[in-house]
Amino acid sequence: MAAASRSASGWALLLLVALWQQLAAGSGVFQLQLQEFVNERGLLASGRPCEPGCRTFFRVCLKHFQAVVSPGPCTFGSVSTPVLGTNSFAVRDDSSGGGRNPLQLPFNFTWPGTFSLIIEAWHAPGDDLRPEALPSDALISKIAIQGSLAVGQNWLLDEQTSTLTRLRYSYRVICSDNYYGDNCSRLCKKRNDHFGHYVCQPDGNLSCLPGWTGEYCQQPICLLGCHEQNGYCSKPAECLCRPGWQGRLCNECIPHNGCRHGTCSIPWQCTCNEGWGGLFCDQDLNYCTHHSPCKNGATCSNSGQRSYTCSCRPGYTGVDCELELSECDSNPCRNGGSCKDQEDGYHCLCPPGYYGVHCEHSTLSCADSPCFNGGSCRERNQGASYACECPPTFTGSNCEKKVDRCTSNPCANGGQCLNRGPSRMCRCRPGFTGTYCERHISNCARNPCAHGGTCHDLENGFMCTCPAGFSGRRCEVPTSSDACASSPCLNRATCYTDLSTDTFVCNCPYGFVGSHCEFPVGLPPSFPWVAVSLGVGLAVLLVLLGMVAVAVRQLRLRRPDDGSREAMNNLSDFQKDNLIPAAQLKNTNQKKELEVDCGLDKSNCGKQQNHTLDYNLAPGLLGRGTMPGKFLHSDKSLGEKAPLRLHSEKPECRISAICSPRDSMYQSVCLISEERNECVIATEV
Repeated sequence: MAAASRSASGWALLLLVALWQQLAAGSGVFQLQLQEFVNERGLLASGRPCEPGCRTFFRVCLKHFQAVVSPGPCTFGSVSTPVLGTNSFAVRDDSSGGGRNPLQLPFNFTWPGTFSLIIEAWHAPGDDLRPEALPSDALISKIAIQGSLAVGQNWLLDEQTSTLTRLRYSYRVICSDNYYGDNCSRLCKKRNDHFGHYVCQPDGNLSCLPGWTGEYCQQPICLLGCHEQNGYCSKPAECLCRPGWQGRLCNECIPHNGCRHGTCSIPWQCTCNEGWGGLFCDQDLNYCTHHSPCKNGATCSNSGQRSYTCSCRPGYTGVDCELELSECDSNPCRNGGSCKDQEDGYHCLCPPGYYGVHCEHSTLSCADSPCFNGGSCRERNQGASYACECPPTFTGSNCEKKVDRCTSNPCANGGQCLNRGPSRMCRCRPGFTGTYCERHISNCARNPCAHGGTCHDLENGFMCTCPAGFSGRRCEVPTSSDACASSPCLNRATCYTDLSTDTFVCNCPYGFVGSHCEFPVGLPPSFPWVAVSLGVGLAVLLVLLGMVAVAVRQLRLRRPDDGSREAMNNLSDFQKDNLIPAAQLKNTNQKKELEVDCGLDKSNCGKQQNHTLDYNLAPGLLGRGTMPGKFLHSDKSLGEKAPLRLHSEKPECRISAICSPRDSMYQSVCLISEERNECVIATEV
């Protein structure tokens, strides 16, 4: 248990030391190299001598720039040395006692370019070298400087002299490992791994290793000439091909697997060479030209895939006319005739008294009429033999054979020879023309390949290279399935089939995107037609209601009243006696109006006039039993009450209505006025 604890403690200590070293490295180092210290008299700064001598060590304080260097924290760092000597001494590069010369003052910040430096020389009477543990009079000397210092490898030499001592030293600032730049702020660590392949330049910029490029030198430089699209590389000077490509520079496409006699321009294609067909270009469509199977001058005719026919010359047989015949082996000559083999057949030498191809005929004379087909017979050798002179279309010793002008096979390229009496002609196979079928014509002249197929002219026909989705001899048969059959396009999109890839393409309507037009996109808000329509309809309804109300009001205003008829003066002589004297009538301008309801049978009051009634004009004329402000009645002429109504309208000519008191009867007085200062009085009859 104790051992395990000690082991764990050891590992923790090592980790702390490693972390401290990493932090202490910082981004740069201020180096101070002590060279010589002179204290000839061995005195302290106070003037007191050291006993027995001044055992001298130094304390260095580095801080930020100050115009007047003052005591205080060593903001950039501090370092102390062991005892380096007594009184006067020179300092070696690496002092004894574990000290280092030059002294190292690391910093982990961007070097500002300015500094303040304090160097103190102390006397160590004992082993404790801490300045704070020493008496203040143990100080031998103290110097302070400040200034500018650029990062660099060159040392700056300096010497400080006082009345008692002299110190010679040099100093500089250098960047820590992997730090670069004028202020040691650029970090660069060379590497050659997955994250980069570079070294660092003096200014800290990256310098790619050979064969690498890119911002961090992570991209390899492929083999020179490697195809940019079809090839790639994972290390320099390499060229790896992408699927479907091959070759040193990945510029050769890989044809369809199994393609035998074809090429490609894109991967997995098989374009047949001339004379070959089929999906894998393995069907030989011109076997005669490619293999020349017929021997001994025989004529070869293509009859299909890897199929041909040999037309043998006389004297040969076999599939390829490779066997030579001996016609005399079958003893074709009769009657003792001898057979003689020839290149193109045989010949029978007949004994005397016989003739014919096979000596099958006995010797005849012209008396036997031996000449056929109109041949003329002539005797020879004094009648021992004869000779037939044949017409032009027959031959033979007896004119028994019809002349065959096609025996020599004059028609080339498989043409058929036809006898036409004294002449012959050749019937040529497709693709050939001429008197003897000797000229080849293009079988692709009529564009026999459909759907954009490519036509290849062959010796005995043509071959079509079909585009994707079609097959057949003329590319007339569709083979690929309709990619739009499953209606993959949504939201009323239009579907198109890409024949080159046998896939579908959707043409999306406005407002939709995606390979299937399945995603809606933001549309501008639609115009609020419903709200606008309701508002317009309501406004129209209100206008119609207003028009109806105005029309009803106009009708009511135009309706005639009982008191609106024109009045006329229809007074009789009898009634004139009861007229109110003019002196008792008064024209008033008070804003009161009189509306008189006249009797139905006697009223002559017409148009409604605006007049007022003033009861104060003739109070004596009021009948008995009447009160001011009450309605006036006439038993003689009024059939019903005639109320007086007041209206506030434009004042016009006004009089007071006075009823006659004769016979205790009240008579209405109607006033007719015009818009002028004249009044016409009418009375009820």
